Amino acid sequence: MDKGGQPIFIIDPRKEQTKGKDALSMNIAAAKAVANIVKSTLGPRGMDKMLVNPLGDITITNDGATILHDMSIEHPTAKMIVEVAQSLESSAGDGTTSAVVFTGALLEKAEGLIEKGVHPTVLVKGYRLAAEKAVEVFENLAVPAKDRELLIKTARTSITGKASEKYSNLIAEICVDAVLAIHEEGKADLKNIILTKDIGGLVDDTEFVEGIVIDKVALDKNFPLRIVNPNIALVDTPMETAKTANKAKLQISTVSDIEKFVKQEDAALFEMADYIIRAGANAVFCSKGMDDKVAAYLQSRGIYATRRVKNDDMQHLADATGGRPVRNIKELTEKELGHAGLLEQDRDDDQGKTYLRDCKGAKSVSIVLRGGTEHVVDNLERAIDDALRVAKCVVEDGKIVAGGGASEMEVALSLRSYATSVGGREQMAIIAFAEALEEIPRTIARNAGLDAINSILTLRAKHAEDKNAGLNILTGGAEDMLEKGVVDPLRVKVNSIKAGSEAAAMVLRVDSMLRAQRADMQEVKPEHMASTYEGMSAPALNMRR
Repeated sequence: MDKGGQPIFIIDPRKEQTKGKDALSMNIAAAKAVANIVKSTLGPRGMDKMLVNPLGDITITNDGATILHDMSIEHPTAKMIVEVAQSLESSAGDGTTSAVVFTGALLEKAEGLIEKGVHPTVLVKGYRLAAEKAVEVFENLAVPAKDRELLIKTARTSITGKASEKYSNLIAEICVDAVLAIHEEGKADLKNIILTKDIGGLVDDTEFVEGIVIDKVALDKNFPLRIVNPNIALVDTPMETAKTANKAKLQISTVSDIEKFVKQEDAALFEMADYIIRAGANAVFCSKGMDDKVAAYLQSRGIYATRRVKNDDMQHLADATGGRPVRNIKELTEKELGHAGLLEQDRDDDQGKTYLRDCKGAKSVSIVLRGGTEHVVDNLERAIDDALRVAKCVVEDGKIVAGGGASEMEVALSLRSYATSVGGREQMAIIAFAEALEEIPRTIARNAGLDAINSILTLRAKHAEDKNAGLNILTGGAEDMLEKGVVDPLRVKVNSIKAGSEAAAMVLRVDSMLRAQRADMQEVKPEHMASTYEGMSAPALNMRR
């Protein structure tokens, strides 16, 4: 109020403002709501969610990142929690549900401490100390993983609980072989693994191809379906009569002139094909158009020919076969040719796929996903995506930790001991951090139909003698997860701790929210209203150039 008693508006009164504990409580409630959405999907016995988009398309999954991505979430704090899942999906490829559940648990524990009088900044400091200690303990728990068998166990663990779990052994082996095939100098670029869908087959027929699969077949329906040890030419230029840049007319006076012109045109086309024949190629992939006469000329000489191959496929063909795409057909020699062990067509009339198999030293490889329906193949694709990403993490980092809630329980116990060495109220935050970590094995037990309290007590007792003890959902007992082959990449656990604690700290530091009201229509100046127009002419505007 000013001296005259008139109100002074610093903030637009049309804006919605929430302050203090109300803002904090609202934000924590939003975060907890997001965590509760995906909590029931965690673990081997987790449930699925059915997502229906406005068009009526259905997605059935228990993948946390997919669920949160496809939901229409508007609350700003809830969006921050979704970003935790998205960041973990991009950096580690798995553990998204665990990270969201952990973040929700951190904020739930913080809410209880705030009600007891602990200031949010104290909690933020305590959570930061706890996160640093947790990362240190996780790294100490990690064991090296270099051999293929441990990679397969890690990939198989990521598939557990998903709809495609029945085929976990097959999927895990395929994904590990694919990652090992394309990794170089300790790095694996998953862009070099091409996933191809083949709806209508059996999941058991899903396969890894050490080479490339493209949605093209030979132009000649009667061409042989197999070529052993093909020499492959990659042509990045049109193999047809070039059109003139300007309009031109050809004066023909006799029938013989027509025949002569056609022969000259054919000779130019066949000359292109002769360059391919002289180079020793018996398979041609052209990214541009190819005249039917050229295709027939090549295929009559036992050369596979196809046209209009996508640019991405051309690059993958080059990476897989070692060939070099040429833009000048006259430059094609034996040196530019790619090689494979087998070229094989799977065609149905004019449609189908071409497989280039057994490409030695291939930098691009393929996985062919097969299933009876589109929903089956989509679920399989999500499972394979997770398995590929965790295999990539282990190949690059070379470290794993025990799964099944074992590592979270060990870190929680270590944090409880660490809290006693920290003075002040920060130790309360550290203990809350430990309790939030225990929410992971507690949720796994609850989703498996076990008594959560008994399961946690059993794990705590077992960890006195075995730091890798996790929950066996079949028996309800605690067993060594490393021996059982239930393992996770270290990167997943570390990134989950970092992302979750940072998101919780951001939420706890907010003490005021300002929300602008949504405008239904932009304000229009009176002189631009339709009622001021005379006839159909708008008012003139003075514009300078």
